[in-house]
Amino acid sequence: MKRTAGIHHITAIVGDPQRNIDFYAGVLGLRLVKKTINFDRPEVYHLYFGDEGGSPGTIMTFFPWPKTPKGRIGTGQVGVTCFAVPQESLSFWEERLKKFKVDYRTATRFGETYLTFDDPDGLHIELVERKEGSPNPWNFGEISSEHAIKGFGGATLFSAQPHKTVDLLEHVLGLKCLGQEDDILRFKSLAPIGNIIDIKLSATVRGLMGAGTVHHIAWRAKDEIDHEEWRNEIQEKGYHPTEILDRNYFKAMYFHEEGGILFEIATDPPGFIHDESKDELGSHLMLPSWLEPQREELENKLPPVAVRILEEINHKC
Repeated sequence: MKRTAGIHHITAIVGDPQRNIDFYAGVLGLRLVKKTINFDRPEVYHLYFGDEGGSPGTIMTFFPWPKTPKGRIGTGQVGVTCFAVPQESLSFWEERLKKFKVDYRTATRFGETYLTFDDPDGLHIELVERKEGSPNPWNFGEISSEHAIKGFGGATLFSAQPHKTVDLLEHVLGLKCLGQEDDILRFKSLAPIGNIIDIKLSATVRGLMGAGTVHHIAWRAKDEIDHEEWRNEIQEKGYHPTEILDRNYFKAMYFHEEGGILFEIATDPPGFIHDESKDELGSHLMLPSWLEPQREELENKLPPVAVRILEEINHKC
């Protein structure tokens, strides 16, 4: 049986791109590892945040559409995105959230303490201490590697048919069930990061796609051969994957699972350093070769954005 290593990336829809950068880079300290465009809507940015090198299992990506309608988090979506931080660092993050006037609360699940809060667009975010996962050597402003987000702690899935989603995770993607607490069923994958998936078993409202919602969650394939095998496997299990698409930094295919959530399987290589040096990641607008002739036109349409060290957060769009 094939087994995915875990989460490759999670992609969400948000509003203002500068506000998005200010929160995920300026407040949470993630590195902007790639500034490119939505290949299907090239007038819109596609922003990638992660650890120092943009490792699989650390990458949160966004389609920022400034005038997109507000969505609603619910079934058929990733409901909560969780980031893992080093042990003994939650107190640092509590103080940082207070500094930037981010309302948060604490919650306990499976013996772990979480800080839960919303980003400026309403996405549900959690921070949890984990021993697993390599330290993130990225230092930004007041956030040193000692406290820096390592990558994904996991995600909570809101499925319209939870038990069918459970069957897919366990018997197709190869995750191991760790047990149930209240209305949450927990699974774990092979990787040390991006490895915990919780499924909410109780009913919630139907999700509506829009700003403040997750568009899709992507699972890891180790290379293109593995990716092809995954596509065949998914098809044989009765799902309907797309053709394999070249996303420049990984190969991708997509399918909807029976609970309504859009799943992707993405290759680990080639990664983000093949068109920018590690030192310059996120510094330039990167375009796929077929859009280079339109660079001037696209640059004129896209609003200027910058990564900046913040002393306070600006909540305006």
